[in-house]
Amino acid sequence: MLMRALILLVLCECMMLEAQLQVGFYENSCSKAEFIVKQEVTKAFFEDRGVAASLVRMHFHDCFVRGCDGSVLIDSTPSNTAEKDSPVNNPSLRGFEVIDSAKARLESVCPGVVSCADIVTFAARDSVELTRGFGYEVPAGRRDGRISLASETRSFPSPAFNVNQLTQNFKDMGLTQEEMVTLSGAHTIGRSHCVSFSNRLYNFNSTMSQDPSLDPAYAAQLKQLCPQGSKDANLVVPMNPASPAITDEGYYTDILANRGLFTSDQTLLTNPTTATQVAQNGRNSFLWKTKFAFAMVKMGQIGVLTDTAGEIRANCRVINS
Repeated sequence: MLMRALILLVLCECMMLEAQLQVGFYENSCSKAEFIVKQEVTKAFFEDRGVAASLVRMHFHDCFVRGCDGSVLIDSTPSNTAEKDSPVNNPSLRGFEVIDSAKARLESVCPGVVSCADIVTFAARDSVELTRGFGYEVPAGRRDGRISLASETRSFPSPAFNVNQLTQNFKDMGLTQEEMVTLSGAHTIGRSHCVSFSNRLYNFNSTMSQDPSLDPAYAAQLKQLCPQGSKDANLVVPMNPASPAITDEGYYTDILANRGLFTSDQTLLTNPTTATQVAQNGRNSFLWKTKFAFAMVKMGQIGVLTDTAGEIRANCRVINS
């Protein structure tokens, strides 16, 4: 509780929070909103601990396309391919059923009150806590978007990006380079499909078969898990093998040992400033977890819809008729 209070105080003093977003937004209109979401996330977590990483990732993928408006939850229709069915999200993005369960319970007690966008944001926070990261207060009051286009996910950062591309991508979202390094630490939990990094293992370029920035022993392990030419699109590996279900500094220590899974991870050592931040985060778990909480709150304010904009979806998968 002390850490939450500190994070909120610093945010209020050092950042201009969206005026329409408030901590405790549902206190009067649906007092158990956050409790219900946490119950559903916790239930899902103890059935499948990997769902925590999926829900954190869902929050990223929602906010980086059209802002944090719940558009990543919308199902495709015969006339439109939605965000969730783009190659960036399908089949790798999971956890939609957790949002559905929370929404169904909330609609039964507070119909038409709690937005899907806020549920996603609460669920990400709860997932960070469940994996031993620092909890933080979530300013709420987001409303749900009515547009979801697979074509717009092209703006999402690629695992093949270099540090300059990552910096610009996050800058476009109103986030600093340091916040980019901090938020990249979310890769300390969860798994990745082999297809997202197999280019680093085989046929890297015209002169080298393997990415020279990748630790050879780690590359050998990855090749065993991700055989060249495999047709199995469901092959996955942990992004931080030592502690794949714990929000800790392991992501940064992996990078320092040349064991960053993606190009977009290992590239953080190619810039003096980001390399220094990687080293600092790797040495000080408390520092990184604190910065991560700040950055998650800030990211959760990207492009939010408030007041009368958007809608409150009755079903997170479907735009209200």
